[in-house]
Order: sequence, then C-alpha cells, then structure tokens
Amino acid sequence: MSELVSDDVTDFVRAVGPQPDEVLTEMDEYGEEIGFPTVGPAVGGWLATLARLVDAERVFEFGSGFGYSAYWFARALPPTGEVVLTEIDADELDRAREYFDRGDLTERATFEHGDAIETVDDYEGPFDVVLIDNEKDRYEEAFDAVREKVAPGGVVIADNAMTSTSVDFETVLELVEGETVKDANESTRGVAAYLERVRADPDFETAAIPLGEGIAVSHRTE
Repeated sequence: MSELVSDDVTDFVRAVGPQPDEVLTEMDEYGEEIGFPTVGPAVGGWLATLARLVDAERVFEFGSGFGYSAYWFARALPPTGEVVLTEIDADELDRAREYFDRGDLTERATFEHGDAIETVDDYEGPFDVVLIDNEKDRYEEAFDAVREKVAPGGVVIADNAMTSTSVDFETVLELVEGETVKDANESTRGVAAYLERVRADPDFETAAIPLGEGIAVSHRTE
C-alpha cells in the first residue's frame, strides 16, 4: 500500500477515533497475514463515523472481501439496520459470515454472493451509505447503478480514490486536473473517471480524506 500520510498521523487518527473490538483486531491480523488490503482502523473509524453522521439505517457495499469495512458499518447501525455485503469469492463471504456471527452482528447483515453491480439491481433504495470498493475500472458503472437509490443526505464513499497497488496517485491527480496521460492503466483511469463523474453531478458534493489509500466522500445534497 502506498503511504499517503505518515505513520504517526495514521496512528493518531486511529488512537482518537472509534476503537476496534476483538473481532476487528483479528480481522486486521488476518488481512496482514494473507496480504489482503483492508481499509484499516483509521479509515474504518471514519466509515463508522460517517454512517452515524447521516443516521444511517441501510448500507450497500460494492465489494466486501471478508467483511472488514462492513463490520465497521454494522457496529454503527441501529439494531434494525442493514448492511448488504457483496462478494464474488464465496470463501471470503463465508469468512465474513463467521466474523459477523462472532460479533453478534449477523442480524444487521445480508450476504450476497456474486457481482455487486448485478446484485444492486435486485434492491430498492434508499441507501444512506454506499461504499464502492470493487474493480477500479468499474467504479463509474457502480455509481451509475446505485445513484438513484442513494437517499438525499446520504453519502457514497469510494475507497482507493487516491492510490492502491494498481492506482497511481500522481497520474490520478493529473487526470483529475484535466491533463492528458497516455500510459495510465485501466484502474487509474477508472478511478479518475469516477471522480470526474461524481464531481460533475449537481446533486452530489465530493471531498477527499487522505487516509489509508484515500477515500472520496460524496454527499447527496438533493
């Protein structure tokens, strides 16, 4: 993972933010062990805080892995809330179920095996929070698939908005600033196209939080 801010800043954000429970700590350790890039506790705390700020009751995730970010969301939801996890890897989704069961959060979760963009078509809105964390070249497609289902006052959060193993930060910046870059890869172009799309939408206002690999938070104002 490319570092956007110093370890000291990340440690500070993690220290003052919402604290992980034992299950989240184990999930962090598992992610590090297998090399799975979770958002980490600093960003996880922000996800939970954003959910609380909009009084979220329903969350939809495009790409959930073994449930790390969804677990942070679930803890911030009321007992009657719902987070919809989507994952193409059945084994990862089964592991997410195990973690949610151990955290006594299963009743707040719906587990969907398959393509997230196809899955969202089966759901009616509104969603108060949407997390986009699927294939980077499909971010714009994911937004278009869920846009009308985002509640007024809700937020769409895109992970890897600034960097990742396949997203180059400097190139994203150049593309967002309107420069022509001939050799950008599909993931980098996908993230930049998403940012251009959501920033141009008159019903959304977007800001970036430079933690983890960068998240873009788009608030639906209309």
